Amino acid sequence: MKRVKLTVAYDGTNYCGWQVQPNGITVQEVLNRHLSELTKEKIETIGASRTDAGVHALGNVAVFDTNVRMPGEKFSYALNQRLPEDIRIEKSEEVSMDFHPRYVKSMKTYEYKILNRRFPIPTQRFYSHFTYVPLDVEKMREGAEYLIGEHDFKSFCGTNAQVKTTVRTIYEINIQREQDMITIKVRGNGFLYNMVRILAGTLMEVGSGALEPSKIKEILQARDRKVAGPTAPARGLTLVGIQYEKETCEMVNEA
Repeated sequence: MKRVKLTVAYDGTNYCGWQVQPNGITVQEVLNRHLSELTKEKIETIGASRTDAGVHALGNVAVFDTNVRMPGEKFSYALNQRLPEDIRIEKSEEVSMDFHPRYVKSMKTYEYKILNRRFPIPTQRFYSHFTYVPLDVEKMREGAEYLIGEHDFKSFCGTNAQVKTTVRTIYEINIQREQDMITIKVRGNGFLYNMVRILAGTLMEVGSGALEPSKIKEILQARDRKVAGPTAPARGLTLVGIQYEKETCEMVNEA
């Protein structure tokens, strides 16, 4: 028996999120099915991030256990010949059997894209959130500064979340504008349900002038979802990648 780690990229437009559910087709369901067909085993992957319907990924992580003798690095090639075009395995590798993608210390990076112009661009409709309201990026950056560090992010947590603690650490928030596209890049040790989308929605309120940048501090202290901004639409969000502690993620020596 061995454990294989997959780095998975996908366009989330046509999926009801990552996690298997009865309501519709999901990325994990498709991955499980093709892995089971490939290995002739019943495969159930364990994912690092349960992205919502419409959310995209460049580097989500999943693991599975198998008795197949195929080298870990070969699974990416075999799976990519079977998977639909909107799901691709960017890397596969064997890891230690005790590696768990959700419980090992890691840093996650998300990007939220906002198309800020007079009219929308049809080719961007699945990959960014459109708003014609002018956004002040400098004010958004000022507001984002209050979010850096370890805080109780209960105000930025979706109401249906079931977690032991709402304390998280954000290492960096970088907000850049390139022509009409604003990109909010957030790095942290973990994120609550809808947290990045609520952060984006609140920072857009700041950028529009509806909230003063300093209001972010009050929103954090309130620990009340009702005082934060709206949850931005899923289509603008992409899980860019997950970085694990190197010593835990080293490939197993097959010698």
